[in-house]
Amino acid sequence: MRKTVIASLFVAFCLYGHAQSSYEQQILAQRKEKALELAKEQFGPLKADQVASLDYFPISPNYKAKAKIEVLFDEPVFRMPTYDGTSNEYKRYAIVTFQLNGAERTLNIYQSVALFQNPAYKKHLFLPFLDQTNGHESYSGGRYIDLSTDDIKGSTIEIDFNKAYNPYCAYSNGYRCPVPQ
Repeated sequence: MRKTVIASLFVAFCLYGHAQSSYEQQILAQRKEKALELAKEQFGPLKADQVASLDYFPISPNYKAKAKIEVLFDEPVFRMPTYDGTSNEYKRYAIVTFQLNGAERTLNIYQSVALFQNPAYKKHLFLPFLDQTNGHESYSGGRYIDLSTDDIKGSTIEIDFNKAYNPYCAYSNGYRCPVPQ
């Protein structure tokens, strides 16, 4: 009996470790893809040799949140300010409410009017946010998370802050990065 309990605990521990490492591998792959995107163009925000200097917070499943989503209808198009002093057209797509670090949080999710016209980005959603790390541990202008309408499951959506990234403006001038509202 004792051997069975020990063997069961060992198997459970191995499965937990595998699931965690699989999750970490997924986040690391997403971060690598984002880094390649930043350096893929000759005049992109980063040069290929600068990609290694990208810094992220340690991966933690505690920064994944199952959020209640309220999809909004008939929202007006508005001009979201950008860091270069101009603005881009967006519409507020949804409001999400979730628990993180023991507190209830609420954020807006947006849809770019320009991107919505492109069939490849028709389902793209944009979650810009500010938090207490801005200006100290992360870019002062906030960070972004990309989502999709396909991520919505009933009245919920998973928001994974491990997937947050700095806007191009954090690395180079000349980009029209929206200012989180």
